[in-house]
Amino acid sequence: MLFLLGGNDKKKAKAENTPRTENMERVRELFLNGRFPVVTTDRVEGRAISRVLGLVCCRGYDSDETFFGMAARAVNKGAQAIIGYSENVAFHPDGSKYFSCYGTAVQFERDDKERDRLALEV
Repeated sequence: MLFLLGGNDKKKAKAENTPRTENMERVRELFLNGRFPVVTTDRVEGRAISRVLGLVCCRGYDSDETFFGMAARAVNKGAQAIIGYSENVAFHPDGSKYFSCYGTAVQFERDDKERDRLALEV
């Protein structure tokens, strides 16, 4: 019975030792500014998907770290959005929660307005 009561310390230590993704703060800003969509649907309205980069997922004991960790992995792959987003929460007997976030990282086709804007920025 002792192992049930003492498990929470191990989980906290493991969560603290998990390395943070270098660009997590950048990804957080992109998401909060509406420049990196994460949707539960299979498409983003008004945007055509040109390339599917694959499944991205992240798990952990903190919901924000898990969500933005998943988004950071997508950005590291070169994604411009995540479609088909889903999340699960597991509740442990010791009271802790374990989050799992996953979705499909995608890139969009460039439209003429975006090409013109990129040309002006260079």
